[in-house]
Amino acid sequence: MDDRSLDATRAPARALPPPALARLRARLLERELLRPVGRLARRRRQNKQAAVAAIAPCPAGAVRLLTLNIAHGRRRVPHQALVSEQRMRRNLDEVAALVAHLDAAVVALQEADGPSIWSGNFDHVAALAEATHLGAHFRGDHNHFRIGRHNLASGTALVARWPLGGARSQPFGSSWRCTKGFVAASVEVPDWGGQAVDMVSVHLDFLRPEVRRRQIDTLAEALSGRDPSRPLVVLGDLNCCWQQEPESLRLLIRRLGLRAFEPESGHPTYPAYRPRRRLDWILISDHLRFCSHQCLPAKLSDHLGVLADVGLG
Repeated sequence: MDDRSLDATRAPARALPPPALARLRARLLERELLRPVGRLARRRRQNKQAAVAAIAPCPAGAVRLLTLNIAHGRRRVPHQALVSEQRMRRNLDEVAALVAHLDAAVVALQEADGPSIWSGNFDHVAALAEATHLGAHFRGDHNHFRIGRHNLASGTALVARWPLGGARSQPFGSSWRCTKGFVAASVEVPDWGGQAVDMVSVHLDFLRPEVRRRQIDTLAEALSGRDPSRPLVVLGDLNCCWQQEPESLRLLIRRLGLRAFEPESGHPTYPAYRPRRRLDWILISDHLRFCSHQCLPAKLSDHLGVLADVGLG
């Protein structure tokens, strides 16, 4: 059989119609254009992982504290109802891995959910406590509404290496519009001779300064009966920064006798993808001192976490 016979037996090649060809070209072009973007994203992710890995261990005799608004486990998705339970659990596993790597002794959480129809119907705080092998956890619900028979349990929480004594929860309001509040408990630190330290995880209103100041007064009144000889730590999302709203922070510091780490300097925590404002704080009483303080580079929420090592005296 000669070449002409072979050509005659071949099926004629079918040309792509112009719309399909245009789509193929656009897809190939998009892949080529996005390839450097993907490399840049991988490089940034590797840099963040390296920055977390480079964080020094907690000094001997100090206690490592962490505060993080975990955004109902949704990470940076606009609303938790748009996230599957599987994805939510993976997000929380990443938070747990960070906590375990940092070896934090006390973790304060905000926007921490119990079993809720909008966030997977499981207890996020209990899941984190189990995954991090921290021995104690306490969650307070500050929501006041349901959808039919379904809960929307959300609030603040403490997770700790040691037992949480006298744990209590208090919402700031009774209206369904108010979803903020605090939890408080004490821990006894073995390295400090069993010294009891009062820990508070708090979330203040996101909208109005006057509401935040009323909530600060409520918090101060609720803690007025505590033993003043015990150290106090307040951790959380205060929804205000020193540059734009120093009045609220000064009120909190004055009412509870606290100190902030370099309050007038940077350390922005929000939004996580491009931090501009310092909304998340760790405040300590004069019984304690900061050994170190830093914002975490890991973007596991719409807020960055804040890590501090504190010593006694």
